[in-house]
Amino acid sequence: MIKILATLIVIILLNIPTALTETGSEFSDDDLPPFFSWRNIGGIDFTTSIKNQAPAPTCEAYAFISALETIVQYQVGYPFGCDLSETHLFFYSGGTCNWGVDVRDAADYLVEYGVPDEGCFPDPHRPKDTPFNSLPGWENRTVKIQKWGWVENDIESIKHALVEHGPLIICMLVRSDFMHYSGGIYKNNWGQINGGHVITIFGYNDIYRYWLIKNSWGTAWGEKGWIRVSYDAHKPMRPFFCPFYGGTGIFYVDGVYGNFMPDVPKIQIESPKRYHTYYSGYEFKTVFKKMPFVQKGGVPRIIGWTTVKINATNTNKVEFYVDDELQFTDEEAPYEWKLHAPYGSHTLETLAYNENNTSKGIMDFFVII
Repeated sequence: MIKILATLIVIILLNIPTALTETGSEFSDDDLPPFFSWRNIGGIDFTTSIKNQAPAPTCEAYAFISALETIVQYQVGYPFGCDLSETHLFFYSGGTCNWGVDVRDAADYLVEYGVPDEGCFPDPHRPKDTPFNSLPGWENRTVKIQKWGWVENDIESIKHALVEHGPLIICMLVRSDFMHYSGGIYKNNWGQINGGHVITIFGYNDIYRYWLIKNSWGTAWGEKGWIRVSYDAHKPMRPFFCPFYGGTGIFYVDGVYGNFMPDVPKIQIESPKRYHTYYSGYEFKTVFKKMPFVQKGGVPRIIGWTTVKINATNTNKVEFYVDDELQFTDEEAPYEWKLHAPYGSHTLETLAYNENNTSKGIMDFFVII
């Protein structure tokens, strides 16, 4: 169990919340600092980058992975770019793009099987279910948990759980004002219910009375992907937290262990990018996001040709595939290839290799001309 005690003396002297391991004892409300954040533990930000789940309803997996990545980096002792596979957790625990996945099933899957790194099963960002399969050997690249549990829905219990266990996964009701949030302390004051959502609490602030929460809607939403939610946003007649998966709708994970830093290639398709259009190698932000016959989710649109640029580390070579057919092999960085495909929808896949393992990148794209 991760037992973290944020000490008031460090808060007073350094004005930053610091987490320390504590064993075998509980602590009272008086021991809790007036503010705490996993973005600032002794001056270190243990959180990982903001991601965008669109267009699939995979928020449950994104919320879990966001918490796990932070806990892993804290246990290692420093941020190293931990990147686990949301898509693996989502589909392998029974998720479907028709509605999502039960968070209890996802948590149980983490206990029994764990989740591998992103290179085993990157998110293709598709609006519907497609055949899925992680790379062979993913079982040796997993992070697991020993248990999970519910947290009581009251301010003090949530604060204690944040400090003791790490970031918390929460179920919430999405109203119109949440959809349009762009900054400030969110009060949950207006709008009709648009559905349920799952996000992750990373901290609290007693001085201004808010929770610090990370969303999975990209950096263009909210405060660069984050939101501060008032303690008073949850009201009996207008709830913010919602236990639509059972329990209290707020829960923790505990006993995180596994292969935190596997010897695998890390690969990212840097270009083409989602929500961008390419004309004979030139890059522009896509203006008209909705277009007939073009898949949702901001797939890149290509007119003519573009250069595929890969950021790969711990890698000896990269293979480029279009629609499952090998197009090019590059054995020297920078890993690049000139893409020219016929009209229509296609899938770009890249495989990076080192002496021991393989990792994959994937992206759908649409060729206009």
